[in-house]
Amino acid sequence: TADKLGLITRMLDAGVKRIEVASFVHPGRVPQMADAEAVIAGLPDRDDISYIGLCLNKRGVLRGLATREGNKRGIDEAGCVVVASDTFGQKNQGQTIKEGIRENREMIRFAKAEGLKAQVTISAAFGCPFEGAVDPETVMHIAEEMAAEDPMEIALADTIGVGVPAQVSDLFGRLRELLPNHITMRAHFHDTRNTGIANAWAAVQAGVETLDSSLGGLGGCPFAPNATGNIATEDLINLLSRSGVEHGLDLRKAIATNQWFEGVMGRPLPSLVARTEA
Repeated sequence: TADKLGLITRMLDAGVKRIEVASFVHPGRVPQMADAEAVIAGLPDRDDISYIGLCLNKRGVLRGLATREGNKRGIDEAGCVVVASDTFGQKNQGQTIKEGIRENREMIRFAKAEGLKAQVTISAAFGCPFEGAVDPETVMHIAEEMAAEDPMEIALADTIGVGVPAQVSDLFGRLRELLPNHITMRAHFHDTRNTGIANAWAAVQAGVETLDSSLGGLGGCPFAPNATGNIATEDLINLLSRSGVEHGLDLRKAIATNQWFEGVMGRPLPSLVARTEA
């Protein structure tokens, strides 16, 4: 818990203004996240930061709301998730696509009614580890159902890192046409096949204003075979900086955090920029 808080506070110091700090999943299934409430209780109380809690079901939203009780700071956003694959959805959170749509519509409605901001990620939007290719029409159908609840943002996630830039351009182009202007787009890429950073740039060119990343390229998914981490924050900062895109993050501080966290993990992290720029 202390190491997680150290990582979060160092990244806030590097300029991060919005960060997913915990996942409200069953501790028996994902024990790494069993201390979600303890992490949130230790977060800096800063009005300029938006803290996100990942919620896979209504129970997760309830846990997120409980972090705000008794004048506690708690989380600011409920990050909901619906999977664009029946098989993966059942393995990841026990829901088919149809069940996930119904559950997430209720979650978004409930979170907003209780004072949380609500956003939703369509997971496995670029491919499923069990079913293979995912029909873009399936993704757009889910997005249309989610947009009906007026979340602040809809994300497309390449959970297994199978997507390529042409696919990114197509899916986010379709999503932008579907969504009203006040619902923004976010992109979430894993770097399993070394296309994550290229996909990030394709997303920027498609009008995406928010990109997920993780320090050093950490991450993965316990329910996706051979899953690797998200695109590295340091690599993304480098891409955006050299492309003239403003982002407000300090690369040197992010690399310093990477070097500190290598000691916590006991191994080098996947980020390439952290190795070359150190």
